[in-house]
Parts: sequence; structure tokens; C-alpha cells
Amino acid sequence: QTTSSALKGAIQLGITHTVGSLSTKPERDVLMQDFYVVESIFFPSEGSNLTPAHHYNDFRFKTYAPVAFRYFRELFGIRPDDYLYSLCNEPLIELSNSGASGSLFYVSGDDEFIIKTVQHKEAEFLQKLLPGYYMNLNQNPRTLLPKFYGLYCVQAGGKNIRIVVMNNLLPRSVKMHLKYDLKGSTYKRRASLKEREKVFPTYKDLDFMQDIPDGLFLDSDMYNALCKTLQRDCLVLQSFKIMDYSLLVAIHNMDLAQREHVMADGTSQMDTRRPAAQKALYSTAMESIQGEARRGGTIETDDQMGGIPARNAKGERLLLYVGIIDVLQSYRFVKKLEHSWKALVHDGDTVSVHRPSFYAERFQRFMCNTAFKKI
Repeated sequence: QTTSSALKGAIQLGITHTVGSLSTKPERDVLMQDFYVVESIFFPSEGSNLTPAHHYNDFRFKTYAPVAFRYFRELFGIRPDDYLYSLCNEPLIELSNSGASGSLFYVSGDDEFIIKTVQHKEAEFLQKLLPGYYMNLNQNPRTLLPKFYGLYCVQAGGKNIRIVVMNNLLPRSVKMHLKYDLKGSTYKRRASLKEREKVFPTYKDLDFMQDIPDGLFLDSDMYNALCKTLQRDCLVLQSFKIMDYSLLVAIHNMDLAQREHVMADGTSQMDTRRPAAQKALYSTAMESIQGEARRGGTIETDDQMGGIPARNAKGERLLLYVGIIDVLQSYRFVKKLEHSWKALVHDGDTVSVHRPSFYAERFQRFMCNTAFKKI
């Protein structure tokens, strides 16, 4: 209910304060108790000796596990001043295409970060995941799992609005021609009519199999890197008993973009003003899957703006932007119930909600056999 501009303003004031106060604390190792700390600060509209005056109603801002998230940001090469500058220097941009979850999405002015509102249960679950997430990232910073940079809560007028700051999978500077949310399940996995009417709809598994029946072709190194990363990530999700996650696959068709360009101005020149690449480490699809192969590998990554090069059956050159999304809807809460009755009504195996190991195997099988193919 809070007006969007007040929420955006409160988020920016809160993050500025919490990152600033954190910078005065010395660097140290992350301890187990750091995952459970919640810091809270009150922002009265007239200001206080700790906080500036502002035009919004009084609010309270909570920061979860500040020291642990500082470590995660550092691991991904995000310096505190860059983080602040990205999130707080320009107004946040609200994305109209809110997810099925009814979450609000904001993107930072420089395209680096996504801010998403999450439900109480999801925020709680992320907090529980943090120690395991920490362990996982230390072993494997290259991952297609969401990169969580901060978890906060704005309390105003008796309402709690929880937000998580994550990596932005889809740079706005690159025009995406198609976008799919894939689970490897076929039960009811078709985009709704309402979704199809959107400017930039998110299609699903059955749509993918219809539109791209032959799959997306990657060269063998790239295919192996992608599938290996998916395998590792699925193992982690499975160990947390997480299910119902999706692979978001957005496709930029370079050949189509060139044709659109020609049509637009009658001449064929590529746009030379290329936007600056993302700053955060491992944040592009390409970096998420490729280990050392990138350095001096066979592929020049410069003109690819972080996308993974691929081709479709027609041989058109594509760039893929991929990431695993929706990992905070934990299986244990609701899904057990859902599955037990769906399995009675339908054939259990096609249901998208299943035990985590089955879900992970089916997900990987679909991605590495149906969606992506080795050239």
C-alpha cells in the first residue's frame, strides 16, 4: 500500500545508512552468529542525530546479517561505494512486469542490481539458508543461483516490507527477443493469455518446445560448462530441499537485431555506443558458467555483453542470458500438501512439484537434453 516513491526513498535512505555505518566496522571473518544479527534504526521524518530529515512518514529500517552480506558483496567484487552509488545515486526504476508472486521489482539506475519485495516466509527462509549459502559460495563463486547482496525490511505504518537486493540477469541495454521460465515440467506449463498480451511476455516449457523444438545449440565447451554449473547448483538446491525453481532464459537474437536495425534507419551499421559492462564479478551469464576457460579461450567475450553465444536451428546467432530464479519458495512449507493432492488427481510425474531430488534430476535432464544441445 505504501506509495512507490516513498518506498524507494526509504530503501535508499536505509541502505545509505547501513552501508555507511558498516564501513566503520573493521573487516573480520564471518562468524556463525553474524547470520542471525538484525540491525534496526528509526528514521523519524524530522531527522535525528543518526539519521537525516526526509519527506516521508516515519519509518524503521532493518538490515539482516549485515556482516555476512558485506562478505558476499566483497566476494562478488562489489565495493561499498559502488554498491551505494548504484543503488542510491539515481532514482530506482520500477519494473512493470511484476512476477507471478506479486512481488514488486526495482532496478538500479545503472542496471546492476534488482530489488525485489519478498514475503515474510521467503525472507525467513533466506536467513536460514545463509550459512549454507556462505559455504557454497566459498567453494563455488561461479554459480547460476541468485546472487544475494542484501536483505532489508522497511517498517512503516504497521506494515513490514521486506526486500532483497540481487544481481540483474537481464541488462536493459540488450534487447531480449524471447524470454522463458523453464522448470522441466509440462503440467500446465504454458504462458497464460494475460501473460501473452504483455509487451515482453515470459513463456514456459510447453511454449519453448513449440517455438524452439530443436533446442538452442552451444559449442561443446560452452555446453559442458553450462551443464556442469547447473548440476552443481541443483545439488545445492536439493540439499536445502528447495524445489519449484526455474531457469530464466532470455534470448537476444543478433541477426534479428541487425535486421531490425537496418529496418529502423535504412542503413546497416551496428550501434557502436556500447553500454558499459556490468561491474560485479561473475555477474554475467558467461562468467557464471565459465571457469578459467574464458581467459584466452576460443571465444572473444567482448562484443557479447555477458551473454552466452548460441545458435538456433536456423543458424542465427544468439546471446543467452540465464539464471536460476525463485529459489526461496521452500518445498517444506506448502509444497508437500500441494503435491499429495495433485498426485491423486494427475499423474504424479508431470506435476511440477515433486520431491527435491526428482525435481533436480528432471530439471537438469530437460535443460541439458531438450533446451540446450551440444553442436
